[in-house]
Amino acid sequence: MSSPNRMPWVDTAKGLSIILVVMMYAAYNTGEYTNDIGFLHYAIGFATPFRMPEFFLISGLFLSQVIDRPWRRYIDRRVVHYLYFYVLWAVISIGLKIGIFSGDPAGMLHDLAMATVEPYGVLWFIYMLAVFGIVIRVLREFHVTHWAVIPLAAALQMWAPKPDSYALEQFAAYFVFFYLGFVMAPLVFRLVEWTQARPATTVAGLFAWALVNGLLVFSPGYAMHPIGMQMGLAAWPPLHLALAIAGAVALCVAGGYLSKFASMEWLRWLGEHSLVVYVAFTIPMSLFRGAAMASGLLTDTGMLSFAVLLVSVISPVVLYFIVKRIGFGTFLFERPAWAHIDEPTVKKVSGKAVSRPAREAA
Repeated sequence: MSSPNRMPWVDTAKGLSIILVVMMYAAYNTGEYTNDIGFLHYAIGFATPFRMPEFFLISGLFLSQVIDRPWRRYIDRRVVHYLYFYVLWAVISIGLKIGIFSGDPAGMLHDLAMATVEPYGVLWFIYMLAVFGIVIRVLREFHVTHWAVIPLAAALQMWAPKPDSYALEQFAAYFVFFYLGFVMAPLVFRLVEWTQARPATTVAGLFAWALVNGLLVFSPGYAMHPIGMQMGLAAWPPLHLALAIAGAVALCVAGGYLSKFASMEWLRWLGEHSLVVYVAFTIPMSLFRGAAMASGLLTDTGMLSFAVLLVSVISPVVLYFIVKRIGFGTFLFERPAWAHIDEPTVKKVSGKAVSRPAREAA
């Protein structure tokens, strides 16, 4: 059951998003080692314009509800929250991959130091959420209008600079989508509500969007590679931006449609706990892919990629349930009280005040 304070369609859309994120890493990580492409490469190729923009747009949808909170509470919820998980899982990932598996303590210390100024690995998304939260609050404090921010952010995204700083590169690429989620939230909520009441129209609209997106992505000039893709006409910056926004909104609509089906409860749950999967999927991904290739049981790149995807999504969920069952290790997925700079949210249950878990989906 979902929390009464959550919107099922939002979590369902997040579920779609986290699957697409893990799918991309599963396909390209496998392709890198097999030097081949599989059917998942084409699936993730289709999603190239909107895969990460959707995650950022949906992360900005509820920002308007907290943007005017006192600075201390705002920083606790929108900055410290994400930095806690970033630091924790950066230490775990670097410690395991570099310190233990590679046996390189000096390299481990170097990567830990670099992770403080440059986002590490797949954790860059959580790092950037904290950065975006600070930037938007500062813009709010200085009363910078949306009509000034949106064109500049869009121009930065289309320019796509490649500075030495990975953080700046990702800021340029994705800030516009987080900001649009913040600004467009009322419109997105109304659109999803409207489409939920019109399932036939919704399916037809999603089919039309998918057709246009696919034709533009796989238009002449596209090229599929084991570790990436070159889009066709969709690579043109203004069109890429438009397809990213359209795709992000389409996934919100799809989330609204799918959330009506009881059979999709697993997807809603996955979206509600998307942070669980996001922070922990790379370790089982690498271990399973290496073991599967060494065994020789899966030689087809497509099927191996699909198996890697399943293991990478399911393993963090299993770990989460084990942690909840034994009551040890909850700090891996829920921010403990000591990691707050403001009092944790408190709710009343049967006349008693209890702390609300610190977990928020990425």
